[in-house]
Amino acid sequence: MPELLEKSKLNIAMFPWIAMGHITPFIHVANELAKRGHSVSILIPKKAILQLGHNNLYPHLIKFHIVSVPQVEGLPPGAETASDIDVSPFNPLALAFQAMSTQVNTLLCTLKPDIVFYDFAHWIPNLAAKIGFKTVFYNVICAAFWAITIVPARHFPKDRVLTEQELSEPPKGYPSSTVVLRGNEARTLSGIPLECGDTTFDVVITAAMKGCDAIGIRTCSELEGPMCDYLSEQYNKPVFLSGPVLVEAPKGKLEEKWDKWLAKFKPNSVIYCAFGSQLNLEKDQFQELVLGIEMTGLPFFVALPKPKGAKSVEEALPEGFLERVGGRGVVYGGWVQQTHILNHPSIGCFVSHCGFGSMWESLLSDSQIVLVPYLADQILNTRLLTEELKVAVEVERGEMGWFSKEDLCKAIKCVMDEDSVVGNMVKCNHAHWKKTFTNPGFMNNYMDNFVRQLCRL
Repeated sequence: MPELLEKSKLNIAMFPWIAMGHITPFIHVANELAKRGHSVSILIPKKAILQLGHNNLYPHLIKFHIVSVPQVEGLPPGAETASDIDVSPFNPLALAFQAMSTQVNTLLCTLKPDIVFYDFAHWIPNLAAKIGFKTVFYNVICAAFWAITIVPARHFPKDRVLTEQELSEPPKGYPSSTVVLRGNEARTLSGIPLECGDTTFDVVITAAMKGCDAIGIRTCSELEGPMCDYLSEQYNKPVFLSGPVLVEAPKGKLEEKWDKWLAKFKPNSVIYCAFGSQLNLEKDQFQELVLGIEMTGLPFFVALPKPKGAKSVEEALPEGFLERVGGRGVVYGGWVQQTHILNHPSIGCFVSHCGFGSMWESLLSDSQIVLVPYLADQILNTRLLTEELKVAVEVERGEMGWFSKEDLCKAIKCVMDEDSVVGNMVKCNHAHWKKTFTNPGFMNNYMDNFVRQLCRL
């Protein structure tokens, strides 16, 4: 290992926003730091430790410290993470998160870290001067999301919320004309809580980035180099790239019943569809989706949670669906081994929402990629894959933001038909990028350089 990595063993503390989608990647980067001999203290609620503690691969170097979530107005009793509350413009958890500053201050005074990683805790830099540590704003979603939404070049009025039209226009100097939100897609930004305690989300993020010593981003320059440079220029901060910090391929075999079922089909012939565990579709959207996949005539494996208002996935299926598809299709509402499934030789197409994890799993697979994004960051990830890298196709959608079964079928057939010009183009481009990302040392080189930069702080 390079001399700089051995020279100084860092003592790092982490205080992420208390949502599973933020805590999990913080633990993943902690594992990579501990793998290189650095100690890490992670400050999170007890419930999150119980649910995610098994991800700690280096318990002798990574320690969890409990911070309690104070009861505030509007927060349900026992709520400790974003999974425990409904999404709304007023977010009581954000108010509770701000009120945790006294606990965090006490812990940091005891831990005496060299560096603190944080994201939404914009008050951490205020503690840094008093206690004596460096700070890294560590971003766990795509750089494009922050570059297009919250930068000094985008002015947020104090007396009103930005309109959809204003949000759909990129800020001055934004480095891409393709990785953008179009038409009514800007309304997906309304999913960001506008109120964060006694302030607003844009104020929180601006303060968090302006106050840090460095911005860390879970991405790589091959995908988002210009976005990272833009953020660095906008905030006048160094940007450290950790790479995607992917979890190692899971050990073991695919569950036998799924392995046997997939083995019945020809190589590269099965459609696999999954949108992550957090996305629950409306019943009519769910039905349109499975009908569109049925229309392709290809075998398929759909792994989706039950739609809103349904008691089960089976209950929500269209009338006569199971009888029509027979043994060529599975719709399953439970957890599945996604990485194992994508690595199965029978899988030929991955229909995905293009969340960060699924985006990388699709890039590292051999499957054709069809994308159906919902939230702003997923839409930007999608544009990156479809219009910059040209490794995937996006399903066309109507004015209301949803697609028809015909449009979904068309997109899948477009990449699965052997004679399709588009299908062959994205397959060739995908193979090129997969070779780049799986090159020996690619991921490790990013993390080694990330640690060097931390040591220089």
